[in-house]
Amino acid sequence: MTQGTTSAYERALRRLSRREQTEAELRRALSRAGHEEDEVEAALRRLRGQGFLDDAALAGRFARSRLANLGHGRYRIREALRVRGVAPPTVEEGVRAALSEVPEGEALDAVAKRYWGQRSSVEPRERLRKLTGVLLRRGFPAALVRERLQALWPDWAGEVLDEAGGDWPDGDGLESGDKVLHDE
Repeated sequence: MTQGTTSAYERALRRLSRREQTEAELRRALSRAGHEEDEVEAALRRLRGQGFLDDAALAGRFARSRLANLGHGRYRIREALRVRGVAPPTVEEGVRAALSEVPEGEALDAVAKRYWGQRSSVEPRERLRKLTGVLLRRGFPAALVRERLQALWPDWAGEVLDEAGGDWPDGDGLESGDKVLHDE
């Protein structure tokens, strides 16, 4: 490195000071900035050793935040972490930790009630039909969506959810590697 150029380590620290990043995101950014692979790996090793780079901790914080604050379900969270380059076992660990702290049913209920209240002029059956799609696109498991909507709006849910298709999955309906469509 010549004087006046920024080392991979310094560049990575600057990026981390602006926003928490995964190891894969930093690796891509440093490579794009023209740093040699060995310099990038040394910088990442140093950052891991100093505790500035920890994909497992990031996955847990990210999952908790998305679940509690944005009302995203487990599938959408998994997909977002996967896109950021987090390894599948680390993603699963982070999602499990978040679900142990923030009940997914409560997050789903908050989204559902907010949606319901904002669309009071729409006929309840139509509102519930659309809400079902919103919740599924937000990444909530189909079985949980059905269960919570039936508990929240029993007068309409049975009829609407049966019309949506009697083949609702018994479990989650998706495997951890499945993609989720986004509506926002």
